[in-house]
Formats: sequence, C-alpha cells, structure tokens
Amino acid sequence: MEVEWLKAGVVLSSVVFALIGVAIFGLCFVLMDKLTPYKLWEEIIEKQNLALALVVAAMSLGICIIVAAAIH
Repeated sequence: MEVEWLKAGVVLSSVVFALIGVAIFGLCFVLMDKLTPYKLWEEIIEKQNLALALVVAAMSLGICIIVAAAIH
C-alpha cells in the first residue's frame, strides 16, 4: 500500500511550486515597494508607521492568496 503524497515526484513538484510562489511574492513585493512614493521598509521600521504596515500586510496576504490560487 503506497501513500500518494509521499511519492518523490509529488514532493518535488510541491517544493518547486512553493519556491515559485515565494519568488513571485518577492517580485510583487519589490514591485509594490518601487510603485510607492516612499521606501516601505524605512517608513515601517524607522518611522514606526503602523497604518502603512497594516496596509502592506493586507496587500501581501492578497498577493499570497492570488499566487496560491494560481498555482493550485
């Protein structure tokens, strides 16, 4: 009796899709940073802008849901 999700091909494809998803998310985050009129990390970390941090978190979750749905 063989478990379907333990096959090497299934595990490898899951890892590849996870890496592709992380790369797409990183690219979208960099693009989001370039499109805003200020530097996101400087504004969030140094100036402690909590409102901007919440907006970026919501946009990040939205991008992650879109990437996950596209990969699935």
